[in-house]
Amino acid sequence: MKVTVLQENLARGLSTVSRAVSPRSTLPVLANILIATDEGRLRLSATNLELGITCWIGAKIEEEGSTTVPSRTLSDLVGTMPDPQVSLTLNAQTQTLNVRSGSSTNDIKGIDAQEFPPLPVPDFDDAILINVSDFKEMIQQVAFAASTDEARPVLMGVLVTVEKDLVTMAAADGFRLSVRKAALSSSVPTSVSAIIPARALNELARIASDGEQMIQMVLPKGRGQVVFRVKDAELVSQLIDGTFPDYQQIIPRSYKSRTLVSTASLLKACRQAEIFAREGSNVVRLNIKTNGEMQPGEVEISAHSEETGSNETLVEATVDGIPLLIAFNVRYLREVLEVIKSPNVAIETSAQNAPGVVRPVGDDHFLHVIMPMHLG
Repeated sequence: MKVTVLQENLARGLSTVSRAVSPRSTLPVLANILIATDEGRLRLSATNLELGITCWIGAKIEEEGSTTVPSRTLSDLVGTMPDPQVSLTLNAQTQTLNVRSGSSTNDIKGIDAQEFPPLPVPDFDDAILINVSDFKEMIQQVAFAASTDEARPVLMGVLVTVEKDLVTMAAADGFRLSVRKAALSSSVPTSVSAIIPARALNELARIASDGEQMIQMVLPKGRGQVVFRVKDAELVSQLIDGTFPDYQQIIPRSYKSRTLVSTASLLKACRQAEIFAREGSNVVRLNIKTNGEMQPGEVEISAHSEETGSNETLVEATVDGIPLLIAFNVRYLREVLEVIKSPNVAIETSAQNAPGVVRPVGDDHFLHVIMPMHLG
């Protein structure tokens, strides 16, 4: 193998794939990045056997070939290269990759590419096409609600369903639920349902740049995998086995109190309350006060800590229904407010021991359910 690439392209490609490198594997090759010539371009791949990322970069190829080299060594080295051009030459006998740039010459010991786990080569003819900006926003509004507890692996994933021309994402961790829908530009012939690790979707959002139009999604039959392609990159992930909870049962069908409030004002109040609440058990109280039906009311947001003191903020609101005192985990409330784009938000609930539903006003595609905390 003998190739020449631009330093900034190589650095960007290594940064894209290195997030899939396995830092603690018994297989040394999983700490490496596969470098291979591929139809006039250079292909970089990394995998930890659960997640794999591949990207292609432009290169001048003089000799075909492939090898794998330690991810960290190559990434750190390329980041310090003095010249805009980098030449890579492989000694296939010793599996040593010579990396040259300007007056800098380096030899990196590699492992034969044959030892690198093969990544799927899916057929994208029947791929589901999803708008990049929609998909990234969906991931942002849903993936954060997935669980990080390995005892319940199914909740570490996001349920992605595609029916006709509608794609839905849902994630829950036992204390909250996030659901987001979006329309597809064309209808799919068969329905699709898969539990995709939240981490894989977060990585996909990171590598899909806004300048691109569409993400292609394929579920190869019988493989237990999902593959996404976006412009010059592909991401493959193992699916999570199991049955996702019937989240529709969790969403309250009615409310006795609906509070309309400025998203920014409530978010600011929650951030202040969290400074005090985090010292205790993260409890924030929302005292929803009414001044008669559909009259301007207010919400008193308060937090208390034995160690640090207490905080109280009044936020103007329009309250439809009964006055109510309810407590939530302040971090959960802050995190959902941070992903809501609309200027106003509605909080719907029925009692202090009933779940709260958070909805962006004027957007029917998103809802978030938070379980209440005990008012001690």
